[in-house]
Amino acid sequence: MRKYDHIFFDLDNTLWDFTANSRLAMKQTLEENDILPKSVVFDDFFGIYEQINKSLWSDYHSRKITKQILIVERFSRSLSEFGLSDLDWKEINRLYLENMAIQTGLFPNTLETLGILKSKGYRMHIITNGFKEVQRAKLANCGLEGFFTKVFISEELQTSKPHRQIFEHALKSTNASKKKSIMIGDSWETDIAGALDFGMDQIMFLNGGLHELPEEIKSKQLSANSSCLELKPQIHTYFIDEIPDLITIL
Repeated sequence: MRKYDHIFFDLDNTLWDFTANSRLAMKQTLEENDILPKSVVFDDFFGIYEQINKSLWSDYHSRKITKQILIVERFSRSLSEFGLSDLDWKEINRLYLENMAIQTGLFPNTLETLGILKSKGYRMHIITNGFKEVQRAKLANCGLEGFFTKVFISEELQTSKPHRQIFEHALKSTNASKKKSIMIGDSWETDIAGALDFGMDQIMFLNGGLHELPEEIKSKQLSANSSCLELKPQIHTYFIDEIPDLITIL
């Protein structure tokens, strides 16, 4: 008898390679619309943009800022570093999201792994903190859509990971129990800690060490020399380096 029936996946940087795809979408947006001066190196801009965007998303998850502030300030603040001002920040964001939606890069063997899990009868779902206008398009354009029964988008639900309300809603909507469900994601703060606090098993996708763990958790994992920790009684936290490693756990 298998341990889980329902598998809940994060999307960005868990299945869909956000790091690579966002870079391609940004380069395309800036070049197509002649936004960056020719004297500016794209890598210099993108490094600053990533730092600002990450900080703003953290504030958004913490409910300190609204979506409108995020989409304006991530461009106004990063582009102002290169002397650009008074641009239509919302339009730049719209063009960027359009280009994001058509990127199709997935982590290696993602489709094959999902196919195996589906053939075993697992019911799979998405819980994502992305914006509604782009997340469903991503799923459709990169061939992921058919694997998932339900898709839960934070903006549509007006709550986001790591808050317990989004996990409660997802389990209730799928008629799933905590004990027979598991969450898979790349972010310790939003995916793993959120599901852990909710009382649900989780799998942290490390991507060969590119996805960071808190130092305290990393030291526990290394000292235990284990791919599984019990950070709360009877709640299991697993660690994988590649998406196909899911097969060894599920």
